[in-house]
Amino acid sequence: MLAGVSVVAFTWLCERALNGFVALRTFHAWWPFIWTPPCLGALVWLTRRYAPGAAGSGIPQVMAALDPTVDEQDRRLFVSLRLSAAKAVLTAGGLMAGLATGREGPSVQIAAGVMQHARRWLPKGAPVSNHGLLTAGGAAGIAAAFNAPLAGVMFAIEELSRRIEQRNSGLIISAIVLAGLMAVSAFGNSTYFGVIRVPPLEPGFLFPALLVTLASGVLGGLFSRLLHASLVGTPDRFSRWRKDHPVMFAAACGLAIALIGWASGGASFGSGYDYTRRLLEGQTDMPLLYVTLRFVATWLAAWSGVPGGIFAPSLAIGAGIGADVALLTGWTASSSALIALGMAGFLAAVTQAPLTAFIIVMEMVDGHAMVLSLMAAALGAKLVSRWISQPLYSTLMLAQLARLQPILTPQSKATGSAGERPIS
Repeated sequence: MLAGVSVVAFTWLCERALNGFVALRTFHAWWPFIWTPPCLGALVWLTRRYAPGAAGSGIPQVMAALDPTVDEQDRRLFVSLRLSAAKAVLTAGGLMAGLATGREGPSVQIAAGVMQHARRWLPKGAPVSNHGLLTAGGAAGIAAAFNAPLAGVMFAIEELSRRIEQRNSGLIISAIVLAGLMAVSAFGNSTYFGVIRVPPLEPGFLFPALLVTLASGVLGGLFSRLLHASLVGTPDRFSRWRKDHPVMFAAACGLAIALIGWASGGASFGSGYDYTRRLLEGQTDMPLLYVTLRFVATWLAAWSGVPGGIFAPSLAIGAGIGADVALLTGWTASSSALIALGMAGFLAAVTQAPLTAFIIVMEMVDGHAMVLSLMAAALGAKLVSRWISQPLYSTLMLAQLARLQPILTPQSKATGSAGERPIS
């Protein structure tokens, strides 16, 4: 219940932050050029100084905490109540700065931190393990963030645990139910994007559907590969600049994000839920190059090093792909179906978790009539993405575990002892 309440409070804070940025843009269209760069610099400085474990989406941190080689003390570098609080504030700060980030990935780390903290309340010898608490917390975070309980179960299986032990299945389901009840009590029991209207699909629909799947797989794979190269680091001058001067680099990313937002008329700012909902409702008046601009804005936000997720921006990019294909092929009457396929396909291509992706989209749009189509699009896009990129969260998890590697100084090499571990 506390994990669910924490996600509800985090959601409320993020919505207030988004509304605050909208109010700033309403005050003056040029305000993001003044506001966004220093905000990103300050957020990166605060993150690196006080909560390095809060950077990024939060899912790789939970996966690292679940690694059997991580002991109790090291687990606090990835998941803790302190990191949950820092994650909530810093992620909301990024949305207040207009970043194209989401709150769903951070919700996983926040809820897992609350569940992990509850371990100290249990008596010695309790059958509940740290692994079970972390898995249940991450699943509850997804379920409460999306109002998608089935997605929470599948996320626990496909991304976090890779398996569900019988002794933990009841704990996971209980956590999802109670956290979900907290979210439903606060926001109501309704699908996130309403109910899409899908007309009877004709055989000719197969071509645009395949085109959406292919485009989602290619672009999602490229996006995942770009994020991996940017976040893990490659031997180029921009990566060296990011490593040597992280605050200045973040401010430069903020300036580029403000420029992209101005070019898109504000469409690339924020998580993108408003534009996704409008597209599903049939309002196709999105800016020119919407997909490209949001793609770049999301990448820059993640590359800057601030806390924030990629689930919501990925859904927005996928919705734009579906809308573009609908206009290109003339299937505007079935645009909502193509948009839903694009959402599932792009999210599956980025995360390479097709089951979680199609269930999230199905529950968010009440698309039970499209179950087979969504499954096929998610699986097809994931297969295309595997030719282009490695699984994103698994590689980012390895980068998190690398923080635990000791630094061998010349003196420690001589004595055979390890030096201090890096904090970032």
